[in-house]
Amino acid sequence: MLLATVSFAFAQEPADTAQIAADSLNPTPPNVTPVMAKNITVRDNPDDDGEAIRIEWETSVDDIDKGGKVTAYNIMRSTSIDGEFEIIGDVPAGKNSFTDNAVKDGIEYYYKVATVNELKEKGKVVWSVMADSDPVGPVKSSAQWFNMQRINVFVGTLFVCGAIFFYIKRAKAGKEIYIRKIAGMESVDDAVGRATEMGRKIVYVPGINDMDNVQTIAGVNILNHVAEKAAQYETEIEVPVSRSLVMVTAREVVKEAYSRAGRPDSFREDQVHYLTDDQFGYAAAIDGIIVRDKPATIFYMGAFFAESLIMAETGNSIGAIQIAGTGQPSQLPFFVASCDYTLIGEELFAASAYLSREPKLLGSLKGQDLAKSAILLSILIGVILETFNIFRFSDFFRVIGE
Repeated sequence: MLLATVSFAFAQEPADTAQIAADSLNPTPPNVTPVMAKNITVRDNPDDDGEAIRIEWETSVDDIDKGGKVTAYNIMRSTSIDGEFEIIGDVPAGKNSFTDNAVKDGIEYYYKVATVNELKEKGKVVWSVMADSDPVGPVKSSAQWFNMQRINVFVGTLFVCGAIFFYIKRAKAGKEIYIRKIAGMESVDDAVGRATEMGRKIVYVPGINDMDNVQTIAGVNILNHVAEKAAQYETEIEVPVSRSLVMVTAREVVKEAYSRAGRPDSFREDQVHYLTDDQFGYAAAIDGIIVRDKPATIFYMGAFFAESLIMAETGNSIGAIQIAGTGQPSQLPFFVASCDYTLIGEELFAASAYLSREPKLLGSLKGQDLAKSAILLSILIGVILETFNIFRFSDFFRVIGE
C-alpha cells in the first residue's frame, strides 16, 4: 500500500483559488517511493515485567546503506487486523527494531512497519511518501517470572550462599577454619596488657553514628571482646559515646563482658557514658578525657569523619597505643598516620568474627572470602583469554542484553 502527502506553500497572496493551487503545489518527484521492509516479526519483549512488545524487521533494499531512499521507519499499531493503524513511533534509517512500551498485558495487537522517504526544507516537510507492510500479529505482552539475562547473577548468588552455609556448618561442627591474621586484632591483648602494667585506663570510642550504622554495630561487637579482656586483667575501661542508643547498647555489652569474665561486681554503669551529639563537641570532650586521664590504650572503632585526626593526634601526643578501624575511606589515611594499628575497611567487620570465633560469623566471613577468591580468579582468567583473543570470557558476566 502506497501513501503520499503533499505540502502547500504560499509565496504571495494569489488572486483566486485556482491560482493558489497552480502556484503552490509541490508534486512528489517520480521514483522516490521506497521498497517496504520485509520479514517483520513481533513478539513479547523477553525478560521484563510486561507491557512491552518487540518489533523487528529486515531493512528495506532502499535503506540508507543500500539505496538511500529510506529516511525513517514508522511503526503502526492496531487492535484489529482490519482496523485503523496509528503511528506509535519511528526510528531512523538503518535501524531494524523497535520496542513498544505503551501496550497492556493480555490484549492482542497487530503491527505494520512503513518505510518513509521525505524531503524537508527549513524544518517543514515538502513531500513525503510511505510504503507500509502487510499487518503482522496478533501478539500479546506478558510479565516473566525470571530475567534469563541475569542467570549468571543467580548462579553466583547460589555459589556465595552455598559457601557461607558450608563453612557455618563446619564451624558449628568444631572443625578448624583458617582466617587470615589481622594485625590490629592480634595486638589487642598486648594493648590491654600494657594498660594493666602502667595502671592506666583504656578508652574505647565507638564512632559518632547511631546503632543503625553497620560500622557502629561492628565497633560494639569488638568492644565486647576488649571489655572482657579488660575485666580479666582488672583494667579500667571507659566508653564515651555520642548517641543515647549506643550508650544503652554498649553498657549492656560491657556489663555482659564483665559477667563472662567472672567479675560482675567490678562493672560500673558510668564506665559507659554519654557526652554530646555534636560532632566537634564530642571530639573536644574526647580530647579532654585523653589529656586529663592520659589513658595507656585508645580504641577508635566505628564511623568517623572530620573529627578522626583531631582525636587520634591528641592520643598520639600522649604516647598511647592506638588501634583504629573504620569503613570511611576518607578517614583511613589519618588513622594510618596517627595510630599504631588500623583496620582498613572490611577488616573492621571481619574483626568481630576473628575475635569471637562465633560459628555464624566465622562461617560467613570464610564463605565471603571464598567468593572473593573466585572473583579474583575469574578476572585473571578473563584478562588472559581476552588479551590473546581466545574467548570472550566477559560474556559470562553480562547482565544486560545488547
